[in-house]
Amino acid sequence: RGRSRYAHWKGQVLTADELNVLYEGIKLNKVNHYDYILTGYSRDTSFLETVVDIIQELKKANPSLVYVCDPVMGDHGAMYVPENLLPVYRDKVVPLADILTPNQFEAELLTGRKVNTQEDAFEVMDLLHKMGPETVVLTSSDLPSKKGDQFLVALGSQKIVKPDGSKTSQKICMDIPKVDAVFVGTGDLFAAMLLAWTHHHPKDLKAACEKTVSVMHHVIKRTITYANEMAGPGKRPSPAQLELRMVQSKADIENPAIVVEAKVLHKSSQ
Repeated sequence: RGRSRYAHWKGQVLTADELNVLYEGIKLNKVNHYDYILTGYSRDTSFLETVVDIIQELKKANPSLVYVCDPVMGDHGAMYVPENLLPVYRDKVVPLADILTPNQFEAELLTGRKVNTQEDAFEVMDLLHKMGPETVVLTSSDLPSKKGDQFLVALGSQKIVKPDGSKTSQKICMDIPKVDAVFVGTGDLFAAMLLAWTHHHPKDLKAACEKTVSVMHHVIKRTITYANEMAGPGKRPSPAQLELRMVQSKADIENPAIVVEAKVLHKSSQ
């Protein structure tokens, strides 16, 4: 996530000024009404601050706009973006987000709190709720799974204030089967699928996460099967062979068989 696995890469990084020019064109053509915005990897503070300005303006134009933020900063205890992006995410971006999809390390960075237990994780997610987002999903964690070492623990928390002022909340836990391979784009796919399934299940985090993670499972399983076939017996697949088989997974993306169930740890309405 956020790093190329290829030996070579070409192309340009979009600057804040270029983003502004694109957005001005969108406004001039009066096609600046959006229902959803999704942001991911960025390396530049001025670009991120421009994104903030644009989202604020779009939310004024459409107060029901849902902003999904994947705060891509690092993993496994190391940042792979400049450290000066952290205060921009923490102070400007996260307060605008409706749905936030950090991994454990990113959640720790944003809150300044370490996660050692599941209780810590939900406390960190509560702190993130207080910063703005009503839905927070820890896409991966270092927490031990009750199912064993072959599973990764993901956690979700949703706190919704209804128009009548009443509140609902839900906390969930998922054990996701691990795959022995490195893929590029799984974080982007997770955030995109969570956006799509939250649209269909806006007040049911369990259903949205089950469908999101099940899509991930189907895409990754199809990819690793293909990659192993291409690599041949006893050989590790190349990055090119491990490109996610998105087009071939169209049916699974649209209607995934549920293969990972989310356990509801807490549910309440007031």
